[in-house]
Amino acid sequence: MENINLVDTFSEFKEFKNIDRETMMRIIEDIFRAMLIRKYGADDNFDIIVNIDKGDLEIWRNRIIVEDGAVDDDNTQVAYSEAIKIEPDFEIGEEVSEEIKLLDFGRREILAIKMNLVSKIQEYEKNNIYKKYTEKIGEIVTGEIYQVWKKEILILDDEEIELILPKSEQIPNDLFRKGDTVKAIVLKVELKNNMPNIILSRTSPVFLERLFEAEVPEVFDGLITIKNIVRVPGERAKLAVESYDDRIDPVGACVGMKGSRISGIVRELRYESLDVINYTSNPELYITRSLSPAKITSIKIDEKNKKAEVYMKPDQVSLAIGKGGYNIKLAGKLTGYEIDVYRDTDTYYEDVDLQEFNDEIEQWIIDEFKAIGCDTAKSILDLSIEELVNRTDLEEETISEVIRILKTEFE
Repeated sequence: MENINLVDTFSEFKEFKNIDRETMMRIIEDIFRAMLIRKYGADDNFDIIVNIDKGDLEIWRNRIIVEDGAVDDDNTQVAYSEAIKIEPDFEIGEEVSEEIKLLDFGRREILAIKMNLVSKIQEYEKNNIYKKYTEKIGEIVTGEIYQVWKKEILILDDEEIELILPKSEQIPNDLFRKGDTVKAIVLKVELKNNMPNIILSRTSPVFLERLFEAEVPEVFDGLITIKNIVRVPGERAKLAVESYDDRIDPVGACVGMKGSRISGIVRELRYESLDVINYTSNPELYITRSLSPAKITSIKIDEKNKKAEVYMKPDQVSLAIGKGGYNIKLAGKLTGYEIDVYRDTDTYYEDVDLQEFNDEIEQWIIDEFKAIGCDTAKSILDLSIEELVNRTDLEEETISEVIRILKTEFE
């Protein structure tokens, strides 16, 4: 074919799904106009027609017919004797359009054009992806797992854009296989080796917030505000919610009838425990709610140092601390107070600090009991052996011996 036919070249661009038709045509035209300027010095008198569907590109040069010997610019003027070879009826002063043939370009120029096209389109696509996902930071995206590696997972979205879910941003209980569908938020977008690197997260508190927006219409509509979220991914999370409409129960709306709304979120988070509480500006009430399900006897607030001393019955201490200490840690983060839990000594004045038995009980065993909130003799004696075995990493034989030692103190 004598005209510039780029069917083969255009077919190479089918993989670039993020470039619309008009943009592709503009890029192609810009490349060829740059080439025309290099070859002819200007491009104002050229018409470029691009047909991406057929893979055709035509270039027409328009020149004014002048008398023979009066040509000052070969690019914009043509001699009358040359013009009538194209069309015998042409007259001086008329414009003649002549198609630029493929043969008018050297082999090197055609190759350079193709390489330049690929480079420009790749650059545009990278910029387009970067801009698109930069605008999506903090939003939930869904994709299909393409590859599972030890340190990260490769996910493809519906446009086959590559997304990365690092191991550090996965919930500990996550177990993914190739082909699985996964939800996550866009955490950040980086440029790595001049390529957009899109990092996802399932551990961010923002992910939990977006899940509530998706499941609870009142949150999405702004009728309920999530004031704060704290998480230990895969273990426990606490949310403080508030509604400015007295007719709306924010906690009830978030949980749903029989837990219908929150259950889907819990499943998505691999059965992470979720505590939803009513926000309040009253620090004592806020701390009380944050330590739920434990019941508090009294609180002393040090507002200056942001500390709180919480007193409760011994059987409530382990509930306040929670498994692995997560409940009290998250309560502190949620409220912004350093929370110390104490047993109500007015009722249990005869109790003995566990540390006083360090001559009979090894320190590492004492530390095990303290980790679950049992730091006095009676706090251990109030619990059954079975419950102590479940809450600690101690053997039943070790626990029985500790109980024997402690009972001796009160005989």
